[in-house]
Amino acid sequence: MSFKRLDTEDVTISAESIIAPAWSGQQPTLTTGVQSSQINQISGRYYHDVYQTSSTAPGAAVQFSIAYGNRKGSGSVPFDTSIPGYSPSSVIYGQYRTLLNGDEDTDFKFGTITPDSIYVISVNRSRYKEKLAPGVLTLVLSGSGTTKLSLTDNSKTSATVSYADAGRVYDIVSGAAGVVYTGSNATGISTNSGPYGKMYPDVGIIVLNGEALNDSPGSGGGIGLVIDDSTTVSPANKNVLSGSNMVVKGKSFTLQSEETVTSNYVFVRVRNSEYNYSTNPSYITGSGELRYDVMINTPQAYITTVGLYNDNNDLLGVAKLSKPLLKDFTKEALIRIKLDY
Repeated sequence: MSFKRLDTEDVTISAESIIAPAWSGQQPTLTTGVQSSQINQISGRYYHDVYQTSSTAPGAAVQFSIAYGNRKGSGSVPFDTSIPGYSPSSVIYGQYRTLLNGDEDTDFKFGTITPDSIYVISVNRSRYKEKLAPGVLTLVLSGSGTTKLSLTDNSKTSATVSYADAGRVYDIVSGAAGVVYTGSNATGISTNSGPYGKMYPDVGIIVLNGEALNDSPGSGGGIGLVIDDSTTVSPANKNVLSGSNMVVKGKSFTLQSEETVTSNYVFVRVRNSEYNYSTNPSYITGSGELRYDVMINTPQAYITTVGLYNDNNDLLGVAKLSKPLLKDFTKEALIRIKLDY
């Protein structure tokens, strides 16, 4: 017997959520972010890629990119001075406004504040896989002098979940690993400018409130980030570089990915009367007789591989056992095969 048809009850489906460190090398926290060499190129006016090591080193991979956007087009050099507000910063703002909010008219709003400037952290898809895991974010930003600000999302404390066109939305507040800091502001938001940003875990994006970051350190709750909102900004990537520096110099960015893994479990049941003979050529002699006489009355075989075929006898999958399984008329076997998607 070479083939045995599986019954419907021999196959079952299971789904489980897998949470893992987001960064390369299964690192939970990125502490050595390195800016790419593109900061001097045209694309550097729009965004900067950040690697876990030098961008030219073996194994270097983009971890995330950071971009600067301005709804009025300020903070970057215009494409054409005769067209007000048409610049890299307005392109970035419009791109993410459409992607995240679903239309071209709904500006980013943080609490009651609608800032002109935003910073967008877009995590590389290979890093966050299906989505980001809420409640584990810790993002430390470096500001003026020795000022640092630790941020997290409010998924653990929010009574309800908000949704945008890009899926779930959580506020970014001061804190770490989902725990909100309750210092001068019990809600963990900037004193004057509302939440520090929004997290869109289903698309791996974090939007930071430029106005809140620009607030003074201490009682203001910000990091004193200097944003040049002129149209003659120099160098042309000045604000993008400032945003990249505040993350890289913070030296602590913790994220975890989350994905749903669907598994098919196939149970192969081998009865005592089945698969006790081998089709291996070494099992018989050149004349077609059993090589070993003991196999005449007490045949046995070793199961090493299970092949899965369709009705046309096309091989669809192969399962290898970790070690050969002895099979004879006195033994039955149950082999569980797991197929992940």
